[in-house]
Amino acid sequence: MIMSLPNLLTISRIVSLPLFIGAFYLEEAVANWVTFAIFVLAGLTDFFDGYFARAWKQQSNFGRFLDPVADKLLIASAIVMLVAFDRIHGLTVLAALVILCREILVSGLREFLAQVRVSVPVSRLAKWKTAIQIVAIGCLLLGNAVPALPFGELGIASMWAAAILTLITGYDYFRSGLRHLLETQVKASDAPKQVKQTNPVEPSKPAPGV
Repeated sequence: MIMSLPNLLTISRIVSLPLFIGAFYLEEAVANWVTFAIFVLAGLTDFFDGYFARAWKQQSNFGRFLDPVADKLLIASAIVMLVAFDRIHGLTVLAALVILCREILVSGLREFLAQVRVSVPVSRLAKWKTAIQIVAIGCLLLGNAVPALPFGELGIASMWAAAILTLITGYDYFRSGLRHLLETQVKASDAPKQVKQTNPVEPSKPAPGV
């Protein structure tokens, strides 16, 4: 099951990361198109691994674990490299930082909720956030590749929009997580404490008289 097609597609997304990062060091015009192409292909694998897993009933715990990890690695790598190559600059770095922090914190929250067997469904607003975030990164990767089209400006505007939605959806996740955390603590404190019972010490019998 680990080597099923959906899982292989997810693994390919992680394997492509060194190529994606290395492409930034190519000549600028080439780098724009190559990084954009790798990013789009990685996005397609994200769509098809879920599609095939559902259609062929090949969903697995390995895939459920690895798929969000691969997504977050791709997004984080793209944002870090865009900042490093000054495609994201000025105050927009703050928007990028908000998105990165949210991805890390929500991952930790999901791990906690999974331990207490609570699932948090992805809201429609969170899906919009993801879509706008992908558009922002794609536009910033293209940058000045097509001088007639303002991909850079569109990418910056979309990054801010994604950051605002990130704060809203992140608040929803943490409110839900905090509620379950408090409920877990209350249940733990109300549970009756088990007192370790020890067998009473029997008085020693007097030795038979002589």
